[in-house]
Amino acid sequence: MLLCPDKFAGTLPAQEVAAAVAEGWREVAEADQLFIRPLADGGPGFVAVLAEALGGRRIAVPTVAPLGRPAAGEILLTDDGTAYLESAQACGLHLLARAERDPKATTSYGLGALVTAAIEHGARTVVIGLGGSATNDAGAGMLAALGVTPLDGAGLALPYGGAALAAVAGLDGSPRLRGATLVAATDVDNPLLGLHGASNVYGPQKGATREDVLLLDAALERFAAVLERDLPGCPAGLGALPGGGAAGGLGAAILALGGRCESGIGLVTRAIGLPAALDAADLVITGEGSFDHQSLRGKVVAGVAGAARDRGVPCVVLAGQVSTGRREAAAAGVTDAYSLVEHFGGEERGGLDAALSRPAEGLRQLGARLARQWSR
Repeated sequence: MLLCPDKFAGTLPAQEVAAAVAEGWREVAEADQLFIRPLADGGPGFVAVLAEALGGRRIAVPTVAPLGRPAAGEILLTDDGTAYLESAQACGLHLLARAERDPKATTSYGLGALVTAAIEHGARTVVIGLGGSATNDAGAGMLAALGVTPLDGAGLALPYGGAALAAVAGLDGSPRLRGATLVAATDVDNPLLGLHGASNVYGPQKGATREDVLLLDAALERFAAVLERDLPGCPAGLGALPGGGAAGGLGAAILALGGRCESGIGLVTRAIGLPAALDAADLVITGEGSFDHQSLRGKVVAGVAGAARDRGVPCVVLAGQVSTGRREAAAAGVTDAYSLVEHFGGEERGGLDAALSRPAEGLRQLGARLARQWSR
């Protein structure tokens, strides 16, 4: 059996999800061979999963959160000169209280501090996991930390946050990359601008009202035009490029700096040897916090289920909540899906509270249940 879950956002990292399910399975079928491969797609847990697979040095880097408070970050530096880091450590939605969520004001400056640290430690390639962000500033804060400051019409530095970009008129400085290449690890293909762009699709999740969304989309459109005009090497049509809308437009900033986008789940699965593990598996168990319609659009569960389907291997999904229809899930390669909320009795009987407060217990129990069903 292959156990390869993503994190359960807000409750458990992927490693603990896998450990809980494996513990329950072994209570029933101790002799079964379990292959455990925790996953990430670029969001929270990206560095931890890769560190377990690749080794290298994990270097603590102090940084700042989306509203300027101190935050603990880290970079993973491998022997080939590649640094891995995750935007969520500096830009993560989990770093803010619900009442503080305001993408008009939040900044990606802290991510720039992590990138700078990676370059100062000698990285030639910096791979940035994008996901779980509270920002919508098209990477303006990150660019400022790297030496490119957005200016208003009077030549003054703009305040941080996406809303301030409505007044951007130019740039000051040049990026201090020392020849390093940036790679955005993301499975989001949304562009920066428009109906399917960063502001419209992800802004409301970060606290944006409808009026905020319109303001932010217009501000990012203006900023993209300035980047194309004033930043050497910035590709034309920046606002429409696939992946530019990832993490509140951080994807666009990386593309503007001459970087590229790669599949986060593809990068991780190669690093941990998932294809070979899938080839040897007779059952795959994956999962995430919420198994919904977005899960089937390039996220971890979709990638794992599709790969299992292609090999004729059954795939079971465990999640905090399940809202994907059975037919839709089956078409993506999911054999069955189990919800912690339902396992604990459903929402009416306190299942949601239990799923949030006792996820490891529930996953251990589901692991035992699956072993009784599937173990040979």
